[in-house]
Amino acid sequence: MNRPKKVALVTGAARGIGLATAQWFLDHDHAVGMLDIDAPALEAATAALARPEAVLALPADVRDPVQVAAATTALAQRFGRLDALVNNAGIAIFKPVLDTTLDEWNDVLATNLNGPFICTQAAVPLMLKHGGGSVVNIASISGLRASTLRVAYGTSKAALIHLSKQQAAELGDIGIRVNCIAPGPVDTAMAKLVHSAEIRRDYQDGIPLGRYGTPQEIAAAIGFLCSDAASYINGQTLAVDGGFDAVGIGLPSLRATRSKA
Repeated sequence: MNRPKKVALVTGAARGIGLATAQWFLDHDHAVGMLDIDAPALEAATAALARPEAVLALPADVRDPVQVAAATTALAQRFGRLDALVNNAGIAIFKPVLDTTLDEWNDVLATNLNGPFICTQAAVPLMLKHGGGSVVNIASISGLRASTLRVAYGTSKAALIHLSKQQAAELGDIGIRVNCIAPGPVDTAMAKLVHSAEIRRDYQDGIPLGRYGTPQEIAAAIGFLCSDAASYINGQTLAVDGGFDAVGIGLPSLRATRSKA
């Protein structure tokens, strides 16, 4: 079998941003390892891509170093190299600070923070066999600005942003760039599940572009950071959020005045 020129590994790849990112890599001549804890959804996603020669399904839990190591070994055996790792797998629990249990806190941090730590440690040795690569960690706008009901989720994403800087500081010396994407509101299945019509209106009102992002827009930013076009970008966090972080809370009354001017 001919070995691909470039290979990416995407976690949380069965749906949403992860699946869109896998598609981006396929569209840009990469083979892709798709890792997800949800084996049935992963099987359906890989089948829908219809690229069996370039896609490898890797059912695994990013919280478990043994499973991650086995997945990385399977990827190496199949494709022979790794050039890009996208740490996208994540979970969210939206509850008030005083109602969030320690178990819920631990579950969120285990997936959103420990997972990228574990996956990066497993992936780097394979990247180094072919001269280095790129890691992109998927944080959130909730890691840049606090919000209600996000004590575990927001804290995990803020910590992931700093982990990315720590990784960039050390791994840059050996040819591996590490950057972070902080998506704003994105039209994913998770958002549709937890964002009511009222919440969506509020978000759209607070975003200068006036809409949610798409998984494909986030995937394009991820792909850029993994590409040679970003070869001197390291240790950075890119908010892909339609301007949401730039404007703070915003004032609807002032926006209404502006629109009448």
